[in-house]
Amino acid sequence: MPRLTTVSILALVVGSMLAEVPPARPAPAVAQNNSPGISAATVPSDAEVRERATKLIQNQHNDDAALEQYERTEHYVDRTSGTNAHVILDKTYRIVPHGGGTMKILLSDHGIPTDPQEYRRQLELLRGVLEMMANPNDSRAKAAREKYQKRQHERADFVDMTQAAFVVKWQGREACSGRPCDLFSLTPNPSFHPHSIYQDAMAHVTGKIYVDVETNQLARGEVEVTSDIYFGGGILGRLSRGGRVSMEQAEVAPGIWLPTLYQYDYSGRKFLFSFAQHQTIEASHYRRIGPPSEALTAIQKELASGKPTPGDP
Repeated sequence: MPRLTTVSILALVVGSMLAEVPPARPAPAVAQNNSPGISAATVPSDAEVRERATKLIQNQHNDDAALEQYERTEHYVDRTSGTNAHVILDKTYRIVPHGGGTMKILLSDHGIPTDPQEYRRQLELLRGVLEMMANPNDSRAKAAREKYQKRQHERADFVDMTQAAFVVKWQGREACSGRPCDLFSLTPNPSFHPHSIYQDAMAHVTGKIYVDVETNQLARGEVEVTSDIYFGGGILGRLSRGGRVSMEQAEVAPGIWLPTLYQYDYSGRKFLFSFAQHQTIEASHYRRIGPPSEALTAIQKELASGKPTPGDP
C-alpha cells in the first residue's frame, strides 16, 4: 500500500497541469527569478497554460510508452532516518522490460559485483520469460499482457482524472539541470469532490512541476503530503504529513525523456505497523531493447557471446 500510494501521488504531478486554470488575477507583466542565466519571462495567459498542458500530457504519454521498450540500470539506496542515518540497502539492477512488466537482474550488492554464473542464470531466466512473451499463442503471455495493460490504463486514467483536482499557477522561470524551465505550483482544488480513497488523497498534497521551455517535457516533479492521509478510515493505514516524493527526467534519445532520479521520504502506518521509507533510485544507461521479440534476440546474442561478467547494458 505505501509504495502504490506514493507512486500514484507522484504520477499526478503530470496530469495535474490539466487542472482547470482559475480566472486571471492582476499580475505583473514580467515575473522575476534568481536563477543565473535565466532571463525574466512574461506571465503566460490561461490559454497558453492550457495549450502547454495538453502538449505536456501528450509528451508524457509518449515517454511512458517508450519506457516499455528501454532497458536501463537502476541504483537503489535505502537509508535510515535521524542523526545517525546509515545505508541499509545498496543494490544496482539491470532493468529489462518484457511486455508484461520488467525483470530486475542484480548487478551488484553494496558495491560487490554479482557472481558471473549467477548473472548468467538470471539472463537465462529472462530469456525464458521473453520466449513466453514473444509467443502470441501462449496463454500465460496473454494473461500477463492483459494484466500489465490494465495497470497502465489505470495509471493513465488516474492521471487524466486529476485534471479537476488541482489549481495550477505559474510561478516563474528557473533552471533545472542547467536548462530553463517554467515552474508551476499545484494546490488542491476546493471544488473537487473525490470518489475514491486515491482521489481523496489529492486533497492532502501540494506539488511543483518544472517544465522544460524548449521541449515542453516534464523535467522535475515534487509532491509534499500536507496532512495525514488515512486509508480505510485509518484501519488499513496512514501516510503521515511531511512526506515528500520527487522525480527527475532527462532526454535519453531525441524527443524521449525518461526518469533519471526518484526520491522517496515518507512515513506512516500499515495496519498496526509503523514504516518509513528513505530511498533514492538513480536510473542511467538507457538503451532501446524493443518489444519482446527484439529483446529476445538481443538476450540470445548476449548469452551466445559467453560474456563472463555482468556489466552495464
